[in-house]
Amino acid sequence: MGKLGYKALGMLLSVLAGAAAGAVSKRLWRVATGEHETPTATDRQQAWARVLTAAAIEGAVFGLVKAATDRAGAKAYERVTGEWPD
Repeated sequence: MGKLGYKALGMLLSVLAGAAAGAVSKRLWRVATGEHETPTATDRQQAWARVLTAAAIEGAVFGLVKAATDRAGAKAYERVTGEWPD
């Protein structure tokens, strides 16, 4: 597979993980607030607290999913090649 293959696979997994993280973030916001849309930073009608809370939830979910995806990809690469990716 090689390191180039690992990088290409990593990019594909990152895109898929990003989409999944976005869906999870929206779901968490819906469960927490009952609203279907998260507030955007440029929405004048939204309070700072709501905008920052939504951003914190999204950031935490994206960070968790990215770390899990990167770690799983590295472990799979190691299983296949016997080397840890750098």
